[in-house]
Amino acid sequence: MSTKPEEIVSEVVTLSAAVREEIDRWITKYPPDRKQSAVMAALRIVQDENGGWLSQAHLEAVAGYLDMPPIAVYEVATFYSMYDLAPVGRHKVCVCTNISCMLRGSDEVMAHISQKLGIKAGETTTDGRFTLREVECLGACVGAPMMQIGRQYHENLTSERIDRILDSLE
Repeated sequence: MSTKPEEIVSEVVTLSAAVREEIDRWITKYPPDRKQSAVMAALRIVQDENGGWLSQAHLEAVAGYLDMPPIAVYEVATFYSMYDLAPVGRHKVCVCTNISCMLRGSDEVMAHISQKLGIKAGETTTDGRFTLREVECLGACVGAPMMQIGRQYHENLTSERIDRILDSLE
């Protein structure tokens, strides 16, 4: 059985005035004919506005606003680990597992957090509080092993320090 066009429902996202204003501030940092250079900032802004994740409709809205092909925006959103294309917990715990952190114990950090939260990398706790992510280098090698929660970096992690940090979050 085929689907009739009127049965196909597409979500349409309209960027709020506040979001457009913030994206516009980023656009002004680039030459007028290069506003697509603001794509990473635009995705972050829209993701923050949407509770930490981007739907296909959000990607299309960003593409339309920046006059880009939607596939180009999708390529950026899927390449970088800071963007999520599915709902995430209130706290996204991103553990660096690149070489410096790996050599300083990131495997143990991941195991400890996984056991403490009862989830594996890529999963969200049933209460929606935490999402655990394994990510590439976050550029804080001197403080390895490290993790990022929201925009906050936590370095020189130990099991005790991890527990204090996670227990302090609402």
